[in-house]
Amino acid sequence: MSYLNATNDLYKEAALTPDIGLCCTTNPIWELPGLKIPRIMQEMNYGCGSTVHARDLTNNPKMLYVGVGGGMELLQFSYFNRQKSGVIGVDVVDEMLEASRKNFIEAEEQNDWFKSEFVDLKKGDAMHLPVDDNSIDVAAQNCLFNIFKAEDLKKAIEEMYRVLKPHGRLVMSDPTCEQPMNEELRNDDRLRALCLSGSLPIADYVKALTDAGFGTIEIRARKPYRILDPKHYPTNELIYIESIEVAAIKDPMPSDGPCIFTGKAAIYYGEDDYLDDKAGHILLKNQPLAICDKTAGALQALGRDDIYFSESTFHYDGGGCC
Repeated sequence: MSYLNATNDLYKEAALTPDIGLCCTTNPIWELPGLKIPRIMQEMNYGCGSTVHARDLTNNPKMLYVGVGGGMELLQFSYFNRQKSGVIGVDVVDEMLEASRKNFIEAEEQNDWFKSEFVDLKKGDAMHLPVDDNSIDVAAQNCLFNIFKAEDLKKAIEEMYRVLKPHGRLVMSDPTCEQPMNEELRNDDRLRALCLSGSLPIADYVKALTDAGFGTIEIRARKPYRILDPKHYPTNELIYIESIEVAAIKDPMPSDGPCIFTGKAAIYYGEDDYLDDKAGHILLKNQPLAICDKTAGALQALGRDDIYFSESTFHYDGGGCC
């Protein structure tokens, strides 16, 4: 049995019999005026974070969500786009698609504004999306890409890149680890289906996105998730896994490389009212400016003693230098 078959079987089971402990969700449920999330959706929220960010969802964006789960994030996306087929949900597991359809009926009963027709559910897989080129404003996946092995992960990211419009956003939540998994863990189909053994170090995760052509990367959150320990898993060392939330933006790739925001800031505190580095960055006196890692390196190279640089927080919330 391949790891993809193991994954399908796992989520078929989880669709037929909701498994509250399947994933360790690290985000509270969204509290928005008029939004009520049915309990069954919460029980089937098989993710490790959230891909719903209000600042991505202005002006009725066309949205795509891959790996539908119980439909909770599809419902939340629909809140921001109350149009027929405004949100597309794609899943390879028939039982999960059917469970979402049933859950949407319950969501209609609890939410006056919601209609099931707002979500267009389609059967398909992440490596062959049934979606037109350049047609999506915001694409999202939660705890799915960590299932894939290297070549399949490359295809899945390329597919997301293909369907996004220019400047569109791919928003993701996935587990990452500080060190690569050993061979036995990487080849454990069950652990891969649980999106654990496929966890990548953050640098490798970001590189997979920039290799596909995404010119801007935002690391929005980094939170404790799980521990793989030698008593319960085939590893000789304790492995700490985090949940990471990332947005990859289909901006043109800059000639000097991608802009990767990890939560750094620069503060100019010199004698003048502002500092112009003559490279497109103006720092107002004692006003922190969010900067990408590349800009941080360029400003540090100036060798000035009147700029303070904060460390990466890995919690970037918009604005900034680029």
